[in-house]
Amino acid sequence: MKKNLLKNEGVQSLLASLICIVLGLLLGFIVLLLINPSGAGEAIVTVIKNFLTYSKPETQMKYLGNTLVKTAPLLMCSLSIIFAYKVGLFNIGTAGQYCAGVGLALYAAIAWQMPWWVCILAAMAAGALLGAISGLLKAYCNVNEVISGIMLNWITLYLVNMLLTLVKEETSPYTFQLTTHAPQALIPSLGLGKLFTNNQYVTLAIPLAIVMAVVVWIVLDKTRFGYELRATGNNKNAAKYCGMAEKRNIIVTLIISGALAGMGASLLYLTGFEQWQCSTASVPAMGFNGIAAAFLGGLHPVGAVLSSFFIQHITIGGAYVDKTMYCAQISDLISAIIIYLCGFVLFMKHVMNTGIAKSEAKAAAKLAAKTEEKGGDQ
Repeated sequence: MKKNLLKNEGVQSLLASLICIVLGLLLGFIVLLLINPSGAGEAIVTVIKNFLTYSKPETQMKYLGNTLVKTAPLLMCSLSIIFAYKVGLFNIGTAGQYCAGVGLALYAAIAWQMPWWVCILAAMAAGALLGAISGLLKAYCNVNEVISGIMLNWITLYLVNMLLTLVKEETSPYTFQLTTHAPQALIPSLGLGKLFTNNQYVTLAIPLAIVMAVVVWIVLDKTRFGYELRATGNNKNAAKYCGMAEKRNIIVTLIISGALAGMGASLLYLTGFEQWQCSTASVPAMGFNGIAAAFLGGLHPVGAVLSSFFIQHITIGGAYVDKTMYCAQISDLISAIIIYLCGFVLFMKHVMNTGIAKSEAKAAAKLAAKTEEKGGDQ
């Protein structure tokens, strides 16, 4: 029973994720000890507690809402990574597609005064366009999607900065606030905010992201379309031999993957929680964190829901570390260590499978030896 349980893929994913989380927290604690041993224990507990550091339940619920607001876009980025990875593609261009989603969603909201659902569709279209470029280069020019994705990330960042300069505040590098300049573009709450102490940023974006996770799971695992995409990823030559359009599948995969990332951007910026800074000099980390969330969730859309919440939880929790004892960047360092370790889930699963295979081989050898001894005695 024990061996059968450990060989279960779901159990392996869960154990591997837990091991990576514990190792990440342990390494973060060691870093804190090296910097200032006296406050290391309290600091790592603070990172884990996040909104629970507040004593009042109302305040806890409010800041839990803030964590969920930032979980929605991270979940969408992880779904983008998962969708491409299931088809044998590594969409590192998710960060750029997310950036493109920010640009078109905010421009459509502020410059064109479009409603929120149109802005979401615009963000998805922007991400899909970037995905299509990588897909076409991959399918017809055999350009690795990692190379094209990295290049497009930076091109997109500077184009978005230029575009949103047209809708930014005169005295600051930030875009106009949606609450005052484009209230029609704010995603509606429909009463969800009341559950989190009237947190205005808690909107339909959160349940919408969870619904998308379920949709991605159904499409990939329960439909013929998803089967064809996965078959193309496993062996595109075999898929072509079976009559599948492998080039089309590659392009469609990256288009859908890009649309998911673009939608993720709109689910954050159309809540009014953040404004885009037009002098941004680096690609948003949300797209790269989506890689860690995808692997920590066992590359399963439903697992990504939990892993995205955890990563966002510790990322925000790091901001509560006592700044009189540690520098302001220590929270980012701890979060980065934990997120980095989350990428080793597949390696942990490989170690488990190797250990199980060796133990089974030893057991089989012992059984064969006993059988041979019995046969010799007879």
